Amino acid sequence: MENYKGKVALITGGSKGIGYGVAESLLKLGMKVAITSRSLDSAEKAAKDLKNIGSGEVLALEADVRQYKSQENAVKKVKDTWGQLDVLIANAGVGHFAPIDELSVEDWQATIDTNLSGVFYSIKSCLESLKKSEGYVITISSLAGTNFFAGGTAYNASKFGVTGFTQAAMLDLREYGIKVSTIMPGSVATHFNDHEPSEKDSWKIQKEDIGELVVDLLKMNPRTLPSKIEVRPSMPPKS
Repeated sequence: MENYKGKVALITGGSKGIGYGVAESLLKLGMKVAITSRSLDSAEKAAKDLKNIGSGEVLALEADVRQYKSQENAVKKVKDTWGQLDVLIANAGVGHFAPIDELSVEDWQATIDTNLSGVFYSIKSCLESLKKSEGYVITISSLAGTNFFAGGTAYNASKFGVTGFTQAAMLDLREYGIKVSTIMPGSVATHFNDHEPSEKDSWKIQKEDIGELVVDLLKMNPRTLPSKIEVRPSMPPKS
């Protein structure tokens, strides 16, 4: 993607964490950025904080990635506002962790519905717009998408699914000129799973680091596609 100013991005789960960090980076490029949250108040608060960053524009939207119609409505609002869609960042996610014998059916369903079905719904609702713009899809998976761990049955299943789904979608969509990548971060200093970031998290990947990586992908020569990117803290603390 050679010219960024005026390009339009939709970021699911963009009111905090990785999504917010990506929004900051894209606004600094002069892009127009729509951020979604299940809470309109959260989206609007984040948009207010973001509006003076860079030269781009920001739009707050209420949307639930677990519902396909909700994602369709979000895409329609983006198109009604700016007339196009060039980049999708499928970022919204949840984490429920428990041994299989303690994991509830409700927590399993919420994890799969959000982390896996939500990515499918997000991409599916954007496809006609992205075909027109020959745009870019970036999903946020996790190192948990290739590395399993005890207590991670639901989360591992969802992120293994996102990793595989995104790679298959990449093969399907490149014939339309759409680029597809997945970013697989390790430990990131965010509010994920009700964590409160602090100085103790300084060793972790920071949200702006993922934003910088997204910009690097957009700036990559169109002939080259980094389709699956693993990202780790360079120096985790010794156990």
